[in-house]
Amino acid sequence: MEKRSQGWTLGLIAELLKGELCGPAGLPIARPAPVDSDDPLGIAFCESESYLATAEKSGVGAILVGHDITSTKPHIKVDMPRVAFGKLLALSVRPLPIDPGIHPSAIVSPNASVHESASIGPFVVIESGASIGAGARIYSFTYVGENCSVGEDAVLYPNVTLYQDVEVGARAVIHGSAVLGSDGFGFVWDGKRRIKVPQVGRVVIGDDAEIGAATTIDRATAGETVIGRGTKLDNLIQIGHNCRIGEDGVIAGQSGISGSCVVGDRFVMAGQCGLSDHATITDDVTFGGRTATSQDILEPGAYFGAPAQPASEALRTFVLLPKLPEILARLRRLEKKLEAMEKGED
Repeated sequence: MEKRSQGWTLGLIAELLKGELCGPAGLPIARPAPVDSDDPLGIAFCESESYLATAEKSGVGAILVGHDITSTKPHIKVDMPRVAFGKLLALSVRPLPIDPGIHPSAIVSPNASVHESASIGPFVVIESGASIGAGARIYSFTYVGENCSVGEDAVLYPNVTLYQDVEVGARAVIHGSAVLGSDGFGFVWDGKRRIKVPQVGRVVIGDDAEIGAATTIDRATAGETVIGRGTKLDNLIQIGHNCRIGEDGVIAGQSGISGSCVVGDRFVMAGQCGLSDHATITDDVTFGGRTATSQDILEPGAYFGAPAQPASEALRTFVLLPKLPEILARLRRLEKKLEAMEKGED
């Protein structure tokens, strides 16, 4: 589907989404909108009656609905409203502007390799031995250190920092202010003070991975810190040195993974999760929000709590927590009654 900067008509959207038009074909639609929006040029999606009730009270111009829903608003019936809305979102994305070629203010080492089809923005620095692949986009104020490599069609947004020896895979996306390849947190106590352990390893970001804004990934002490192909990291995540994170996983914001952890494929970590150093997590594991562990988890499934437990067990405990004061009071009453019975009192 073709991107259109000037918006669409409802009829054109129905055609693009292969949906059933229920409303005026010429109704102008400028953008996707939330279901409770009062934007008369917006279009939202409704996948349930509760969504529909909200939409019909709002001023949003039109909605996407399933075939089993009918509305008084102009609407388009589609197989999966959420998926259809996602297609509209993709059409509405406006890439950050960047000109082809190397901006005159960029500083590129004569010993670096930049493909002729790459785009290098203002005030970018590319050090000796670095390589930038075909179609890559490096936005302003980004630093690409010695011997770093950026794969074809990868995107580094403004203010990204690659220290040294960082490999970014093809089509990977690194969002603003992310720092890759900073020193791992390694210090030893010599009896008098902390002595820094030199960090000389690499960071490897797999193809199609995405690293969120202000996320930090430490270089390995020796060897590699690895983020697997297709894995998506949210903003404000810390990945420690020598971690190996598997493929096609997701980690939500404010999570932290300590050094030398191994995380399997297709993992899911909700916000504020944590792993202690050297923990191993197998494939197909899901952590609920604020779940943490210092132990290995070797069975697939859903986990919750700190320390992490199978979700079914942890949720039962979680439900009981508010009742603990009442349970404690009852227990103390029973203890007093039992003590009285043992003394032969009434």
